[in-house]
Amino acid sequence: MSEQPLLNQVAVVAGATRGAGRGIARMLGAAGATVYCTGRSVMGQPATPGRPETIEETAELVSAEGGRGIAIRTDHTVEPEVERLFARVRAETGRLDILVNDIWGGDTLTEWGKPFWKLSVAQGREMQERQSTAISLRAVTASR
Repeated sequence: MSEQPLLNQVAVVAGATRGAGRGIARMLGAAGATVYCTGRSVMGQPATPGRPETIEETAELVSAEGGRGIAIRTDHTVEPEVERLFARVRAETGRLDILVNDIWGGDTLTEWGKPFWKLSVAQGREMQERQSTAISLRAVTASR
């Protein structure tokens, strides 16, 4: 088996700024993929207070692992931004082989340290709606 089984494969990792999304993007790079690293935090403009990670850093990590990392700032809840992302991927590569959804954006809605029965139902619902909207936008746009 090849050391880079995903060589010449194209991936989009939505939410590649930090955490699991960053880890998935890095491993796709190690497997040889071209990885479009998307998220809202870019150098000089963090989307989440107190979180310095950026998609540019993730793209550099992907390339260091042996793949090709490409950072594209995208708010996956904004349809025109999602459309631009997939139009660019289509124009540059002609295809998309792997789509990973790992967006979060719920930091301001999360109530850490509270028992679940004291959490805001409205904030929990909004978090779910954000996820659902972003997933729907990507699915529709990627299929065009």
